[in-house]
Amino acid sequence: MIELRGHHLLCMLTFVGKGYTAAFTRNYEGLMQRMNAGEAVKVVAGPDAICAGLLKSDPCAHCHDDGVKERDAAALQAVEAALGRPLPREVAFSLSADDIERLRAGYSAGQMKAACEGCEWQTLCAEIAASGFSGVRLFGK
Repeated sequence: MIELRGHHLLCMLTFVGKGYTAAFTRNYEGLMQRMNAGEAVKVVAGPDAICAGLLKSDPCAHCHDDGVKERDAAALQAVEAALGRPLPREVAFSLSADDIERLRAGYSAGQMKAACEGCEWQTLCAEIAASGFSGVRLFGK
């Protein structure tokens, strides 16, 4: 099972193999492969499996900041609205390719914008969405 914080449910929609460090990116690639293979996810509060790739090299990373926690809450609201259902917390569940497509449609329609405000990756993610999500690693196109 892959532990994910709220805003990483959005980040994974546009992940194309770029990240903070080479180790972070390798970790993220592996997580996307596991999700593509059908592994379940669990929403957690605070640092998660994606953060782990950054925290190894920078234990003071932004993963603990209040602003990131606010982004998590906003992202969970946006994800649940796009999926039309609540997501369980601290309980394993699966995201289907159809779920990911619904989330990408919501992202493209601007439903996730509030959750992404202030993120340093926002411009890159918008470019990836504008490209039709070309090159994404999760249920890739």
